[in-house]
Amino acid sequence: MHSLAALAPLAPLAPLAVVLATFCVPTELQAPKPLGAKETQDAVARYLALDGRVAERRAEQLELLAKLDVARELTPSEVKSWRDKIAKALAKGAKKLEAEDGAQWFWPADKQQGTTDRGFFIVGGETKKPKGLLIGMHGGGVGSGDAWSAHGSMNAAVKKCGWLGIYPEVLEKTERGWTDSGTEEFVLDLIESALVTWKLDRDQVYFSGHSMGGYGTWTLGAHHADLVAGLAPSAGAPTPVLDRTGNVIDVDLGVIPSLRNVPIRIYQSDDDPNVPPGANRAAAKMLGLAKERWGGFDFEYWEVPQRQHDLPPGGFEALLAKLAGKRREARPTKIVWQPVLGWKRQFYWLFWETPKHGATVVAELDRAKNEIRVTCDKDPKGLAVLLDESLVDFSKDVTVYLGDTSVFFGKPQRTLSTLLLTGARNDPELSYSARVVLAP
Repeated sequence: MHSLAALAPLAPLAPLAVVLATFCVPTELQAPKPLGAKETQDAVARYLALDGRVAERRAEQLELLAKLDVARELTPSEVKSWRDKIAKALAKGAKKLEAEDGAQWFWPADKQQGTTDRGFFIVGGETKKPKGLLIGMHGGGVGSGDAWSAHGSMNAAVKKCGWLGIYPEVLEKTERGWTDSGTEEFVLDLIESALVTWKLDRDQVYFSGHSMGGYGTWTLGAHHADLVAGLAPSAGAPTPVLDRTGNVIDVDLGVIPSLRNVPIRIYQSDDDPNVPPGANRAAAKMLGLAKERWGGFDFEYWEVPQRQHDLPPGGFEALLAKLAGKRREARPTKIVWQPVLGWKRQFYWLFWETPKHGATVVAELDRAKNEIRVTCDKDPKGLAVLLDESLVDFSKDVTVYLGDTSVFFGKPQRTLSTLLLTGARNDPELSYSARVVLAP
């Protein structure tokens, strides 16, 4: 920021009154005025109506946040009031599913718009009073695979667990169907609609799938680890990285580090011709190394002999039973995040408007000291921590470190922009009232 002397050069000892009289801030440099009550409500409504995963829509959202950022700090009662208003607005605009068994289209055909049916999925499991949600991902590949195969192999086990089963079909049948062509976003939208339709417990969402569905379970489960309570991939692995001789030396970025706080149960046959065991063996070994380095990482690698590409002994009933009683840890005291999606900006209580692909972020909360320590192995510009009273004591000074450097010391400010930024996910456990940017 420019000093007064730099903007209006006067004699060094000029009286302050003279300086103030001489110094005139141009209109374009004056701080923007806070929005009025009606303008604020309109800005919030508009923000919630936009899909921030689309670049143009995100740009508009950021403009709205900038206007809201100049508002005064919120009181605790105002935080509660705005949370209720945001939740009410989201509930009003939520897309609901048909609350019954059977096949549906997420985007039914519209003759007036000239669109065809898109986003096929099947509803199954316990549909009356489900206590959780299982997303069942089918296998396949280029030109093959369908939701009915997942429904057929998993539905009885899902119902026995007392969970609702949603079995989506990839939008395009490619080699990596679960992360190609918008399918990943489709799955997230399906989850949100199911949670709203059946009023489900957000701390009991599970992913499972066979073959390519196992790949989807690993990958989407890691990308959105803050959403899920447990993962159970069957005969499917994260994409391996091979050396020149064909040995597995790594797996795709964005998977292993991000799974610190999610239980995962991995099934593999030692003679699988479609998904050889090398990738899952390497991934399990990497989970073990990550556990030694960062703690956490609740995993089990279940390899059996001579099942080829078949289901595990006991089928999905045996595999899903390994997730019994698991609940999401929405606010862990330690987070490891390796972002790979430009539109996945929030991860537990971390926020990064422009996440650096493949960076490794480690954040740890010490409630007793009222401090948070963060490390990042790439440029952390824009990286922020999210705060509320469940994480730190707002009545005392909070210290935030980036590496060994203290980048914030003081009392966090509750802001409407942060509530909106995090509350738009419609997930109370991931909604925060304050944020501290570590590297502006």
